[in-house]
Amino acid sequence: MFKILIVEDDRIIARTLASHLSKWDYETRCADDFKNILDEFLRFDPQLVLLDIMLPFFNGFHWCQEIRKVSEVPIIFLSSANDNMNIVMAMNMGGDEFIEKPFDLNVVTAKVQAMLRRSYAFQGAVNVMEYHGAVLNLSDATLTHEGQKLELTKNEFRILQILLENTGKIVSRDSIITRLWESDEFIDDNTLTVNIARLRKKLEQIGLARMIRTKKGIGYMAEK
Repeated sequence: MFKILIVEDDRIIARTLASHLSKWDYETRCADDFKNILDEFLRFDPQLVLLDIMLPFFNGFHWCQEIRKVSEVPIIFLSSANDNMNIVMAMNMGGDEFIEKPFDLNVVTAKVQAMLRRSYAFQGAVNVMEYHGAVLNLSDATLTHEGQKLELTKNEFRILQILLENTGKIVSRDSIITRLWESDEFIDDNTLTVNIARLRKKLEQIGLARMIRTKKGIGYMAEK
């Protein structure tokens, strides 16, 4: 089980993050000794740190530098101070990712999972996929964006999964049809067109009208 240390002065945000990430089978701990964050880090020995910038006594930049003296553990900054200077400073101090407040818990989960996979070559099941703030949950076939959730049919879900697996690449209609129906039977090409049209209507409802792009005569893509 991966361990995540949450260094966040707002106790409500800290507890909310801890509770949410615990549901994904992460062991979480909220730091409470803001004079000695490094000691808490060493005692807990986490695989990832969620670190706010604005903290009592010393800011997140200071603690990031202190952690970097003893560990290469991935650090994700969380902050409402999202101007370019703070983002650049966070990366220069040794941070690996920056998430702006207020944030969607599903987006945080997606970024945490991606960071853990990259950092530890984790090959377990991927539970969510993130695309420009939209989160596709592979466990329950839902899509969440800006607090709105879509329930997807099996075909709608699989179309999105295929496109997000190939973000920035055109996926041919034939490839999608083969993945969707996984059979050698002839499937009317119009069936895919109908499924895409229904999916686009749903995406438009939550502000994602441009998520699927048509490449005429070739197929579809989710642009980077």
